[in-house]
Amino acid sequence: MPARRAIFVAPFGELADARRLARLAAATEAAGWDGFFVWDHLVYVDTRELADPWIAMTAIACATERVRIGALVTPTPRRRISKLARETVTLDRLSGGRLVLGVGIGGDRHGEFVPFGDSGDPRERARLLDEGLDRLVELWGGEFAPPPAQAPRIPVWVAARWPNRRPIRRAARWDGIFPIDLPGPEAIAELAEQMRSLREGVEGPFDIVVTNPAGEDPRPWEEAGATWCLTGFGRDPTEAEVREAIDAGPRG
Repeated sequence: MPARRAIFVAPFGELADARRLARLAAATEAAGWDGFFVWDHLVYVDTRELADPWIAMTAIACATERVRIGALVTPTPRRRISKLARETVTLDRLSGGRLVLGVGIGGDRHGEFVPFGDSGDPRERARLLDEGLDRLVELWGGEFAPPPAQAPRIPVWVAARWPNRRPIRRAARWDGIFPIDLPGPEAIAELAEQMRSLREGVEGPFDIVVTNPAGEDPRPWEEAGATWCLTGFGRDPTEAEVREAIDAGPRG
């Protein structure tokens, strides 16, 4: 199956305006793309202007009807899981079952954890991630009502920094992996084989999600086993360059 194609933007600078993001998402859908995703940061060293991705995705959900949406990735160790459960269910139902939850332990090089009273220890954040995901599924599964629009639950994609094995094993428990720092498409083929081994006997689809700069041919990644190829624009996106990529089309 050909990989699905999506636009992936940082809601920074001029794109910290949720209305602009919603317009871009609507254009993405009209041009035939499969998804529209945003970064999730509290602060970032290169900019002071950021939008909250979850509020922005509400605008995006209302401006679209078909494309998959989500934040890549939300560090659940700095979130209250009960609040995240309510937010994800509400957004999934608002979008008609189009939400993907991207998760990871996050990093503190931008000052998103310790300055706000959260743990700076990656091992502790990994523990909180696993604990939080298990609790999230319980809340989605009936402790909170209403349930998500999607059954049996909202898909979860897990970030994993290549070639660390523990995050890869964690991702195999869920619905997809968003690998970071891949050296090239050949690593996707290796990762796909690892996932087949780790998920032996597990039913259901599994996504391998990669990001390429605008203008780069994603087909080598697709041929190596990626199921989603995201077109990204780095940490200083402009509306004009994002729209140019959108208008070129998902196979342009």
